[in-house]
Amino acid sequence: MNGASREALAAARERLDALTDSTSVDAAQLADELAAVTALLDREAGLRRALTDPAQPAEAKAELVRRLVGGQVSGETADLVAGTARARWSQSRDLVDALEELANTADLTAAQKAGTLDDVEDELFRFGRIVSSSIELRTALTDRRAAVSAKVDLLHRLLGGRAKPATERLVTRLVTAPRGRSLEAGLESLSKLAAERRDRFVAVVTSAVPLSDSQRQRLGAALAKLYGRRMHLNLDVDPEVVGGIRVQVGDEVINGSLADRLDDAARRMAS
Repeated sequence: MNGASREALAAARERLDALTDSTSVDAAQLADELAAVTALLDREAGLRRALTDPAQPAEAKAELVRRLVGGQVSGETADLVAGTARARWSQSRDLVDALEELANTADLTAAQKAGTLDDVEDELFRFGRIVSSSIELRTALTDRRAAVSAKVDLLHRLLGGRAKPATERLVTRLVTAPRGRSLEAGLESLSKLAAERRDRFVAVVTSAVPLSDSQRQRLGAALAKLYGRRMHLNLDVDPEVVGGIRVQVGDEVINGSLADRLDDAARRMAS
């Protein structure tokens, strides 16, 4: 997003945070309702255009939202969507993207309130690795000819009782409503959103053997110092990384032996 849409999204995020700070608001219910509105706008191009038409008064667009969803969602959800519709959007699709992000953020907030956000982050990462390593699973979850109910049942068998409820909800929404994204890209986006919820960067760490607790702590501290922000480590093991480690933070990739990289990080920290 750029221009007006970026500002509108930032304001919508602030409204969501203020709303979910209240203990009386069910963040998981809010997420489900926002996802339902997202699906509606994704289907109805004319409605999207009406809600993002710069020629229409902001309050008229907010009132249109209330007429459409009032009585079908909670008052908090209706107010949040109405407020989002009041803003100016560069493209009509940006409004739908923003509502989808708000829905996912609300689910992550529910996990954060339950003290399970770290688990959700790890489960999203591990599920992404499973999908990447299994052509059969990826095909079953992305086949456009397959019934949505079959995909939901498959995900429930894979994740039900094994993953946190927020993880299952997030992955199920992604699979059933990919909105043009690949499954891998969608899972990566969810992982980043989860990390941002904790104001941390995500470092994907691939090593030849599992890292010890001490190594994980040292690496996390060194990376946090280098990047100036808290770092969440997604750990993966690949025997082909012989005697070494590969760290990816965003688009930056660091290759080298664990000892050498940690020593180099320590020298930078000391200088």
